[in-house]
Amino acid sequence: MSLPIWVYFVIAGIVISAYMAVKTAKEDRDQEMEWIEKEGEEYIERMEEEKERRKNVKEVSQ
Repeated sequence: MSLPIWVYFVIAGIVISAYMAVKTAKEDRDQEMEWIEKEGEEYIERMEEEKERRKNVKEVSQ
């Protein structure tokens, strides 16, 4: 039983589309994780600077 050639093209298109969707989702997830890590590092840095600033203010006031 032979299928028309256009059916094979449709199936190939579906497979390629699914692959591209998965690939794009992974890239987006990786990019989002990179952004989250960068923001977390900046937050920690600000917290350490604030801690150091408060420590210096406390030492000066004593």
